Amino acid sequence: VTQHITILLYLGKRDFVDHLDQVDPVDGVILVDPEYLKDRKVFVTLTCAFRYGREDLDVLGLSFRKDLYISTFQAFPPIPEERKPNSRLQERLLKKLGQHAHPFHFTIPQNLPCSVTLQPGPEDTGKACGVDYEIRAFCARSVEEKIHKRNSVRLVIRKVQYAPEKPGPQPMVETTRSFLMSDRSLHLEASLDKELYYHGEPISVNVHVTNNSTKTVKRVKISGKIFLYKEISFKINYLHKEEESQNRENHTSTDGCNKEVLGVLVSYRVKVKLVVSRGGLLSSLLERDVSVELPFVLMHPKPIDLSSSRPASAVPEADPPIDTNLIEFDTNSFTQDDDLVFEDFARLRLKGTTDDKEEDC
Repeated sequence: VTQHITILLYLGKRDFVDHLDQVDPVDGVILVDPEYLKDRKVFVTLTCAFRYGREDLDVLGLSFRKDLYISTFQAFPPIPEERKPNSRLQERLLKKLGQHAHPFHFTIPQNLPCSVTLQPGPEDTGKACGVDYEIRAFCARSVEEKIHKRNSVRLVIRKVQYAPEKPGPQPMVETTRSFLMSDRSLHLEASLDKELYYHGEPISVNVHVTNNSTKTVKRVKISGKIFLYKEISFKINYLHKEEESQNRENHTSTDGCNKEVLGVLVSYRVKVKLVVSRGGLLSSLLERDVSVELPFVLMHPKPIDLSSSRPASAVPEADPPIDTNLIEFDTNSFTQDDDLVFEDFARLRLKGTTDDKEEDC
């Protein structure tokens, strides 16, 4: 729950999972004081934004922030063409909050990127770069009316992906290199033990070299690469250990995705490089090294759904069970169970998390 003096916004969760074939619907309820509403309308907007530059560089009307997607829903008075069946969460919230509560619905397009936050540097100030989603509710006579942020209520949500249940094929690549003044070639084959890895899990790289040429393989180098909108590299100890980024993971996109709204896409590769001995008059002009790249996926496992409840000592035997999971509503066969547990999310007051200059909706 996030609240304004006269506006309260309710959501059942803040993380919405992208299952590739469909995205969890965003449904909630907004409660408005009728004395504050008067003859105005109630609007709720869903915004997906991509910040790709420091906030302190937003000068002369130039902003390093791009809105990838904006959707507006008129919660009150409801538009008959936009009305959808209420979810169980909405039905129970409407019953509990009364006649001044209004439901809203959003469907996040599948081609939008997942939520990503790039870790800022020690000297960086302002909002971090990345992709974020925000729900905003406000009262106005029209959606074009300019709304100050203090007259609206906002709640940040996330679009997330978890590791698929069926892993992909084992990555494997091979190449053959022929050299000048050598009638035979060098063959390099590299593979990973699997395609999908979790954060903190070691990565095993298998390298097989068949050298029938007259050249000598002096060193075998293995490195990892993280590809964002610019390349970031990290070194790996020779054939033993590999480092992983703990603050980023792969995001899978669907076919037909509009490249202009990708935002931040992260991919990982392991590079295997053979340093071959050089010699001869043309050694400085010819490329002697042999290298291949192995893509892999780094994601978080899908969390196990665990329904939490109060301790048995805190619940009298005559009381019905209380649901704290607002999505599943496990009533345990008690039809009289109608309790809801709300969690209040206050605005962050940390340095760099607010933007007093922002006045648009």
